[in-house]
Amino acid sequence: MGDIGKLQDVLKALPQGQRCAPVESWNPPYCGDIGLKILRDGTWLYQGSPIRRPELVNLFASVLRKDTDGRTYLVTPAEKIAIEVEDAPFLAVDMQVEGEGEAQRLSFRTNLDDWVVCGPVHPLHFVEEKGSGGLKPYLLVRGRLEALVTRSLVHDLAALAVEAPVGTTDAREPDAGEPNFGVWSEGVFFPFTP
Repeated sequence: MGDIGKLQDVLKALPQGQRCAPVESWNPPYCGDIGLKILRDGTWLYQGSPIRRPELVNLFASVLRKDTDGRTYLVTPAEKIAIEVEDAPFLAVDMQVEGEGEAQRLSFRTNLDDWVVCGPVHPLHFVEEKGSGGLKPYLLVRGRLEALVTRSLVHDLAALAVEAPVGTTDAREPDAGEPNFGVWSEGVFFPFTP
C-alpha cells in the first residue's frame, strides 16, 4: 500500500460525523512530503495526478492545517505531512446575502460545500495581487486556512459595496481623496483595502 493508502486508512479511523478533525490539538511528528498539492483552481494533486474522488478530497480537507511557519499540512494523530498550496486551500464559489446595511449577513460556500458566515470569527480581507496591483479577497475558513473568493463573487461583492462608515479607520478623512468602500457582514465592516 502506498503513502496515500496508509494516510487514507488513518483518516478513516477518525470519529465519524465530524466535518473537520480537531487538528489544532494534535502534534504528531513531521513525516515529510508525499507529493500532495492544491492548485490555485482548487484541484488537488497526488504526485502530479488529479485526485478525482471528491470523497477523498473532502477527507483530506478535514485534516488540513496551516501552521505558524506558513506551511500547510495534512495532520492526523499519528503523522504530519506537507502539502503544497499554490494560493489558498479553498475557493469561495457561492455567496448568499441576507439583510442589508450593518445587519447584512454574507455566507460563502466553498468548493468543498462548506458554508462559512463572514463576520468577526471568519473575516474577509484583501491583499494586493502581485503583478496586476488588483485586490484579491480571502475569507478565513478555520484556523489559518482561507478561501480565495472567486472572480465572479468579487463582482457580487462590488455590487454590495458601501462607503466606509464615518468614525472608522477605514473612513475617508475630509479632503483626503477618494472614499474607501467595503461590505458589511455580521455587524463588521470589511474594507476593500489591503
